[in-house]
Amino acid sequence: MKRIFLFLFLISSSVLLSQTVLTSYAIDLKNKIRESDIMTGENTVTHDVFLFAASADSLSILKYNSALFLRDKFVTNRQYTQNRSLMGYSFSEDGNPTLYWFSKEDKSIILIKYYLENKTSRALKFQIPLEENSLITNYQRDNNFYLLMKDRTKEALIAFIFKNGMAEQKFLDFSAFKFIDQKNQPKTFHQILFENPIELMGSGEYNPLYKVTAKSKIYTLPNRLILTLDQNFRKTQLFDIDLENLEIKEKTFLKPVGDKNPKTSNSYYHENKLYQINLNADELLLDIKDYGSGESIKSFAVSKKDTIRFSNSPLLMQIEDREPRKLKNTAKFLKALSSLDAGVSVYKNDKNLFITLGGSGRDFNTVSINGFNFSDPFGDFPSNNYYNVETNYSVFFESIWTKKLEPTQETHEPFATDKIFYFLDSHREAVLPNSVKLSNYTILTYYDIVAKQLVLRKFTDGFN
Repeated sequence: MKRIFLFLFLISSSVLLSQTVLTSYAIDLKNKIRESDIMTGENTVTHDVFLFAASADSLSILKYNSALFLRDKFVTNRQYTQNRSLMGYSFSEDGNPTLYWFSKEDKSIILIKYYLENKTSRALKFQIPLEENSLITNYQRDNNFYLLMKDRTKEALIAFIFKNGMAEQKFLDFSAFKFIDQKNQPKTFHQILFENPIELMGSGEYNPLYKVTAKSKIYTLPNRLILTLDQNFRKTQLFDIDLENLEIKEKTFLKPVGDKNPKTSNSYYHENKLYQINLNADELLLDIKDYGSGESIKSFAVSKKDTIRFSNSPLLMQIEDREPRKLKNTAKFLKALSSLDAGVSVYKNDKNLFITLGGSGRDFNTVSINGFNFSDPFGDFPSNNYYNVETNYSVFFESIWTKKLEPTQETHEPFATDKIFYFLDSHREAVLPNSVKLSNYTILTYYDIVAKQLVLRKFTDGFN
């Protein structure tokens, strides 16, 4: 689910969304959009920005400096990469990019380093051990490319780190640790991850509600991983993983306890703090703990009769991507949220912390009111005309805090990601979208099928 509720205000003609075309580049993908890939990345050492545009038969590499002026380009054929998708990128110490071309059928990655100075390339093939491992996710960090896999038989994760054209394997052994499920029954590490697949949290980005409701989340830090497990109502089991010496440290954070048993719970790690929620239809508990000491920094308890005083938005229910509807009171909100997978997301920009608290789920009851069909999971809208249609929905509210964890009365302003979603929803000519977050703004790259050009647009948080 997107943070669509802000669009109620953004759609107004009196509001101007901050969006600036930085540059464009003419290219014809020859109506083969499905066979094309676009990816944008920043060299975090030089701060050069690279645009990789792969058509069915060619690859264009555009190199921009930090001011987004085109400094170099390399156009080449798709030798060795036919019928492969662009999976990721990395940058070597000499500043040149390596692209990773994936084939699910061949179970392999073709690594190609492109030398812009003399317009040559060098290819290597990496066979992914998918017979013994399942692929969890891939990501870029500090100019390196990472593959994270789960061993199919052993109690372990496998990390492959691609750096300067070399692949280094890291075996992360979890066999010494104990795990329990929601019913406090012992489970293996493999069973926990099978029942609760790992979701990758974007570093320095706003992670939307549908992602943060995952019970198993992984956070990327320099040479480290943080793995949190929240399948149990009583505790968050956290593992601090050192990718250099392979040391894994377990930390346990007890969740806040209310008068009645919780129905749903979760946590979110952000800048050495753990945000934990535990709730049922009668009470919402939010606890913020210091990562180092495990001590509680802030605690909030809200009953169904209370007003949520740290909310900066209405209590909202959203059906698919339609306009959200206000829930009448805290009791309605907690009743709805207690039946969902709950989650909390924390995002920081230059001014504040933004906390989204809510839950998401699916429903099969659809009602018709005045000829308009929409899901009504919680019975807020009377009707007798029901039929079965699967519908995604969420309930949530949003809160703005200072960086010292003090709630504010500020009004929500849109994030760059909100504006990007809105732009793409209203500009059907923009296809193959890809975005990269820089220090204080986000670049959206897309192909304009009408103008036949690659476009880089700048989006920032807040109103213009």
